[in-house]
Amino acid sequence: MKISLERDALFTQLQTAGRVASTRSAIQALAGVQLAAESTGCELRATDMDVGLRVPLDAEVTREGTVVLPARLMLDVVRSLPGQTVTMELRSAEQDVEVVAGNATFHIRTLRGDDFPPFPEPDPESAVQVPAEAFVSTALKVAGSASRDETRPVLTGILVSASDRELRMVATDSYRLSVKETALETALSAGFEVNVPARALQELARLVNQAEEEPLGVSVRQNQVLFTIGRVVLSSRLIDGQFPNYRQLLPDSFEHELRIAGSELTEVVRRISLLAQKNAPLRLAFAEGELTVSAQTPDVGEARESLPVAFSGEPLEIGFNPEFLRAGVEAIEEGDVVLKLISPLRPGLIESGDETRFRYLIMPIRLNV
Repeated sequence: MKISLERDALFTQLQTAGRVASTRSAIQALAGVQLAAESTGCELRATDMDVGLRVPLDAEVTREGTVVLPARLMLDVVRSLPGQTVTMELRSAEQDVEVVAGNATFHIRTLRGDDFPPFPEPDPESAVQVPAEAFVSTALKVAGSASRDETRPVLTGILVSASDRELRMVATDSYRLSVKETALETALSAGFEVNVPARALQELARLVNQAEEEPLGVSVRQNQVLFTIGRVVLSSRLIDGQFPNYRQLLPDSFEHELRIAGSELTEVVRRISLLAQKNAPLRLAFAEGELTVSAQTPDVGEARESLPVAFSGEPLEIGFNPEFLRAGVEAIEEGDVVLKLISPLRPGLIESGDETRFRYLIMPIRLNV
């Protein structure tokens, strides 16, 4: 293998692929990036066995070949290279790759290529074309609610449902639940429902932001999904297991439904949360025509702030995790927030006050009187 290419182009694509390379696997090759040079073009590949990424590399191929190189070391080396052009050549006898740029020469030992897994090939004919911006914006809206607890893997994913003219994505960590529905202008060629690791969709969002209005193709297979954006292919395993029936978790009716200016509520929650430390709850006390948000942390201090709301009836006080509540109100970027409550011990529901169709169910914290 021997190729020549621009240093900046190599560095950019190494950064992109390197985000997927494993940092914890006992298989050394998974900490590397595979460089495949063929007469039809070059690409970098990386995987941690759950998520895989293939990115194109614009290079002049003098001799074809495939090597696996340590991802982090290559990134650091290319970052430091002088000059604008890099030449990379495999030296099979020495089991390394010679990297030359300007007056600098590096010899980087290759990793065991047989340990690097094969990559799935995309099938354009089976792919469902989905509006890329709508897909990733829907995913990012709910991704924060996905669990990070690997002992419950089914909750670390986002349930992605696509049918006809609608996208629906759901995520929960059992303390909160996010549901986002997005209407599509054009009907999809086929529907699907899969549980995709949240981090795979977050990586997809980065790739879509880097692409220039490239279409997004989604191919669902038996145990994996492939996302294609131009010449970039992101693959991910699907999560096994039954995703919770989120519809059963949403209460049918509520005692109170309050419409509050979203920007005003968000600012109050952000301010008062500063004094909700060491697992202290954020308290929402409702009285006739008024909401008082307060927090108190022993040995730190306390804060409270009131704002007008259209509340009537018996006073009600409910507590929430400040981080979770802040995430819910911040997710509604403009317009009013609709807050629906039943009692201090039942979940509260935050909804967008417009047609964006976002719902956020949050469990309360039992308050000490």
